[in-house]
Amino acid sequence: QVQLVESGGGLVQAGGSLRLSCAASGRTFSTYAMGWFRQAPGKEREFVARITWSGGSTYYADFVKGRFTISRDNAKNTVYLQMNSLNPEDTAVYYCALRSRPGIDYDYWGQGTQVTVSS
Repeated sequence: QVQLVESGGGLVQAGGSLRLSCAASGRTFSTYAMGWFRQAPGKEREFVARITWSGGSTYYADFVKGRFTISRDNAKNTVYLQMNSLNPEDTAVYYCALRSRPGIDYDYWGQGTQVTVSS
């Protein structure tokens, strides 16, 4: 089993930045990709970004508008999400997720870290 632990969330003013981290442990040898999702109160969880583990190929949701950057450190089994130019609409719980192979849904999820953007 894989365990994912997010960190780096907090309160930030509009226009500010945060860097989220997610450390994976357990059977991480099976990692194909890791990604970030978010969920605001009363809304469905939505995809934010993902990165493949071997090649580092990235993919982003359109709404990040070039503001967010996903990266990874394979040796540390850690994925990051650099978030710039934050606005109140970015307020949500951000979840890290791991996909063990291509063509399937994400297998493992962290507990989330709260990001709150004030105006």
